[in-house]
Amino acid sequence: MSEDLYAKGMAIRRKVLGDAYVDKALEGVNDFNRDFQRLLTEYCWGALWGREALSHKQRSLNNLCLLAALNRSEELASHVRGALRNGCSVDEIRETLLQVAVYAGVPAGVEAFRVAGRVLAEEGIQP
Repeated sequence: MSEDLYAKGMAIRRKVLGDAYVDKALEGVNDFNRDFQRLLTEYCWGALWGREALSHKQRSLNNLCLLAALNRSEELASHVRGALRNGCSVDEIRETLLQVAVYAGVPAGVEAFRVAGRVLAEEGIQP
């Protein structure tokens, strides 16, 4: 992949997840995971999130569905914050998680609401 795609990916990654989150992830880069971090930035954030057919807001809502359905709580928390940064409202997040509960199962919905509620509280947002 190109340096341009890496730079584009890093800019989007920072916009969505915030500098503090990305800086913390990059602090842990070592010889073992360096290639993975580069792949993540170029492929996920540059090649995919850099496409224009879907807005970053829509991609955030999609990620909430996927991460909740896969029960990836830590990533879900990061992407709830990202969804807020991308302009998603609490109502949109709620509706997305209700859809998860119906289509992926109530236990997935329970965990997703638990995680999202915690994140909203941490962000000072009263749902």
